[in-house]
Amino acid sequence: MGRLFMNYLSGSRIYICYSCETHLANYNDIISKNFQGTNGKAYLFRVCVNVTTGNVEERMLRTGLHKVADLFCNNCQEILGWKYEFAYEEEQKYKEGKFIIEKVKMKKDNSWKD
Repeated sequence: MGRLFMNYLSGSRIYICYSCETHLANYNDIISKNFQGTNGKAYLFRVCVNVTTGNVEERMLRTGLHKVADLFCNNCQEILGWKYEFAYEEEQKYKEGKFIIEKVKMKKDNSWKD
């Protein structure tokens, strides 16, 4: 297996993996903080880095049937949330290609400035 390539985000408000502190997302890429994950509160992001996705499967979520793929940290393989691949309902289409990260699976980078 080759060497793992990691992306490092710039800025003062970076979310990192709770387990291994790998950069995941920038605060500016949050679409909404009003989502529910498997383990509680979750955020919807436009862009995430240092993640991989599992197999796409259909899941019945609070907002209807979607095709989603589990989202994993590239470094520690912790499951972080999921990626929306397809939404069947028109009003849910804005989620396609977006990422859910559960709040308990991420934390603020030490350089966070409020």
